[in-house]
Amino acid sequence: MWKNNEESNNYACMNRCLTRNTSETQSSWKNFCSLLKKDCQVMIAGKFFLVAFGSLLLYTMFINFGYINFMNDKLYNVYLYDPQDTQTESSELLYSVDSLEELNNILATDTSGVGIDASSGTPNIILYFGSEKADNHRADYALSLLHSDIRYTAKTVGTNTMELKQRKEISCELLFIEIVAVGFLGVASVLFKEKQMGVIRVHAVLPFKRSLFILSKIVVFLLSDLIFATLMTVFNVGFPDTIYILPAILVQTTILSLIMALMGFGCTMLLNDFKQFSLAYLIIAIFVTTPVFLSANTSIKIAWIDWNPFYQVYMGLKNAYFGISTTNPIYYVFSVCGIAVLFMIVEIIFHKEMGKED
Repeated sequence: MWKNNEESNNYACMNRCLTRNTSETQSSWKNFCSLLKKDCQVMIAGKFFLVAFGSLLLYTMFINFGYINFMNDKLYNVYLYDPQDTQTESSELLYSVDSLEELNNILATDTSGVGIDASSGTPNIILYFGSEKADNHRADYALSLLHSDIRYTAKTVGTNTMELKQRKEISCELLFIEIVAVGFLGVASVLFKEKQMGVIRVHAVLPFKRSLFILSKIVVFLLSDLIFATLMTVFNVGFPDTIYILPAILVQTTILSLIMALMGFGCTMLLNDFKQFSLAYLIIAIFVTTPVFLSANTSIKIAWIDWNPFYQVYMGLKNAYFGISTTNPIYYVFSVCGIAVLFMIVEIIFHKEMGKED
């Protein structure tokens, strides 16, 4: 009898624990949903989504009506100086010039063009340096025009046309800039407004897990960034091509969005006003994103750039746009660990800030 009573007590205790855990889980879920709803309302009231949609339209118009037309006008022109007519099999696509001075003057204006000096009988390439890979392609293309034989004809490599390649490159760059700006400045604008309204002071005395407050902010900005990335890619790359590359793009967008939202949250809690925050953003823009674009899109290669996490994320995003999967597990392990560490740091900073309001 005593044994049966003990088993009954243990069973009842387990029941109470399970009931309490279930109740706490349900309560946490309700609190999270309430916070998420409140954050959406704040962002709607602050016209955040309207601004994001405006940015999307602006980027799309820039790509379709400005950038693509400009870049198509800047396809490589090749100029040949051959006073002795040694290149008898040259293509009709070559532009002949009468002197080296004329060739230099033309290249000073058309900096993407390529000059060929064949005055000595041997073709010598003259061009303004840009990206190392692009320069090699320009030189190979120019030399291919010296031969009319089909064996020397330049061919398209890969499945991307020139225009599609340009669309993917500029869409990747603009998406990266947008997420860096929105994740950092967007969180700041919402939090500083809530500070002024006394929202943090109210939440400091409410009985809920304070980590949910951080999680709600991160989730609402993450969902916004994922929707923005999807629409940005569909509008500017095209729906057929987007189908195959979108999952990888969304993975990289998630990593970048979480990093920027957490950094923005932490800086907002540490700084007193938006002016100080703007200075912090300027520092990030200059010393973080600028080296990334220089190393990724030009011939300038900074020695320490491989240690820059933003460079790795940017290259992951760029590879995703071109259908190159990032399968290195170390990259994802470091990404997850980095986000987890950032979350813990932000949680500590937020708890201290909430303590001031208690």
